[in-house]
Amino acid sequence: MSGQTLRLVIHGRVQGVFYRESLRQQALRLNVTGWARNRADGTVEAIIQGSADSVSKLLEWAHRGPPLAKVTHIDVETARGESSAFEIQASSD
Repeated sequence: MSGQTLRLVIHGRVQGVFYRESLRQQALRLNVTGWARNRADGTVEAIIQGSADSVSKLLEWAHRGPPLAKVTHIDVETARGESSAFEIQASSD
């Protein structure tokens, strides 16, 4: 697959505010695949994969999040892997 794959760790008020589902909806709109899950430390982890433009747009949205979220910062790193859809995974421990 050509394109870009990023791993995000989103910090702030991002659990219990519809963040993962809102991220999934934005990913579908932008034709981005990957997954998102809550982590035990209160962050949300996500893998996003798609064209560089679409991934950039989703990353820009991720800094804002849904209305009830308060994103303080996002750790971003390149990642590997391939997804065919965008899924919400079970929380990690």
